[in-house]
Amino acid sequence: MGRTDATAGDILRVRPRSAQTGFTLVELAVVVALLALFSMLTIPIFSSTGTSKLGYSARRLSGTIKYLFNEAALTGQEHRLIYNLDRDTYRGKIVEANGEVVDLKGLGKETSLAGDVRFRDLQLPGRGTFTSGEVTVRIHPSGWLEETSVHLEDGPENELTLQIMPLTGTSEIFEGYKAL
Repeated sequence: MGRTDATAGDILRVRPRSAQTGFTLVELAVVVALLALFSMLTIPIFSSTGTSKLGYSARRLSGTIKYLFNEAALTGQEHRLIYNLDRDTYRGKIVEANGEVVDLKGLGKETSLAGDVRFRDLQLPGRGTFTSGEVTVRIHPSGWLEETSVHLEDGPENELTLQIMPLTGTSEIFEGYKAL
């Protein structure tokens, strides 16, 4: 005679966990599909500025500007970006609480443009277009900097334009010369 009434222990039998753990084939396929989608969306963004020294210089300058913008907002202190158009360099400074202007180290240190890349000019609305000398752009701790258009070149037909957004500190990079 068979047993007909089952106990709770018989119904809720717990299977011991196996030693094999990992991802299922479906989970791996989803991850691979997402990686492919993200790469398809980001590669065109980076390919527009190329892998040239001109594109590298533009991306590096853009990163420095965003870094200084964020530092000004985080520290509550005014930062400055100084472009030296004659030497094709730029550097960051910070205005201390006592009013002293001090050079920054790390990402804010003086940096030269790569290879034969040079500044063609800088455009600042209300201040004009600069082709030589030192130009200082103030980055306020309130989250604002002057709208700036930076034109880089490494030859007569190879130019890039960085347009810096005043409220976000981000830069848009365009091929060719684009005036403000």
